[in-house]
Amino acid sequence: MMNKYKLHEFLDVQRLQTLQDNFSKSMMIALVVVDENGVPVTRPSGFSDFCARSRLNPNLTHHCYESDKAGGRAAMQAREPVVYRCYCGFVEFAVPIMINDHYLGAFISGQVKVEEEKERSIPYILNNNEIWEENPWLINLHQTTRRMNYERFESTASTLLHVSSYLVEQAHANNIQRELRTKDLELTNELRMRVEIERSLHEAEFKALSYQINPHFLFNVLNTIGRLAFLEDAQRTETMVHDFSDMMRYLLRKNNHGLITLRNEMNYVNSYMSIQKVRMSDRFDYLYDIPEKYLDVVCPFLILQPLVENFFNYVVEPRDTSSHLLIRATDDGQDVIIEVTDNGDGIPADAITQILSGDQNLQKGSIGINNIKNRLTLLFGESYGLEIMSANKPRMGTTIKLRFPMLEA
Repeated sequence: MMNKYKLHEFLDVQRLQTLQDNFSKSMMIALVVVDENGVPVTRPSGFSDFCARSRLNPNLTHHCYESDKAGGRAAMQAREPVVYRCYCGFVEFAVPIMINDHYLGAFISGQVKVEEEKERSIPYILNNNEIWEENPWLINLHQTTRRMNYERFESTASTLLHVSSYLVEQAHANNIQRELRTKDLELTNELRMRVEIERSLHEAEFKALSYQINPHFLFNVLNTIGRLAFLEDAQRTETMVHDFSDMMRYLLRKNNHGLITLRNEMNYVNSYMSIQKVRMSDRFDYLYDIPEKYLDVVCPFLILQPLVENFFNYVVEPRDTSSHLLIRATDDGQDVIIEVTDNGDGIPADAITQILSGDQNLQKGSIGINNIKNRLTLLFGESYGLEIMSANKPRMGTTIKLRFPMLEA
């Protein structure tokens, strides 16, 4: 089973080191804290000369780690201190550090000899390995290792178990409080995002709301005008009325949390463009390249309308030369990418920064772009939004790129 916490993440290692140093000094016994693999997490305290010197040898160090690991695992299974002899024959004990049945590591203490009769009854934690005897300088250190009364040794292990339990309980309580604070913050952020979504949707639907006083009256009038145009053989007028009627139906549609299909969004844009063609004739060209596979993908309601409207306000209207707009869709295998490109004079880099930051001092069209960016991020996550690319040179144009997940309705 994978541990939820690592020992060095669960306990404050610096405070653990201080406790370990003081405990070792007061009890006159070696002590170190190891992780679940027997690797030391703290610096050794009170180590015997034999152990301190032998751990300078990488080969012997490996045997020490294996012994500590085995001792800790035995204590984990017993759920209490376990006394054993390490591969060098010293008497040691391991106190498990556990939380909710997860083994994090152990206190390893000892490096002593006890009464000979008692010592003979204590099993080796691993197979007796006398590899250390190949080092003559260690033999004398082994013989001079201090002895300790076994009763006192066992009492020390019991005391350390109580200390370990207290540390773990305190750390666990702190972690629970930290997790609760994190969840509370996440909930607060989620509520804030919900408020932001509602606010953004209300802004996006402002025009629609302004027509909701009496929609039946509105459509009755439009149908009457369309019928009169048909009877009078005014085909352009009839088409324009029908396009406008379709736009109004789209604006008044009840949508699911601000989401609509790209097909419906493009139908609205096409109706809008048809009306503008009647108004402005040959002053602009409009092309779109939206493959069929993208038309049933969901996107935010009125996601393209502010961009198309800005094209007329800031590219077509201010100049007499012909203007062009291209809307195309591609994907990267996961997300749909919509590019809206015009041939205007571009936008300065500092203005792009202000637009994306939501600077309220900018013109109205810029606020609409920022609203699109915010809705994409709030609805789909931080990796989604809007980019603006512009050379800021005459007739070099601007490209606005939208990204949202390729999810079908």
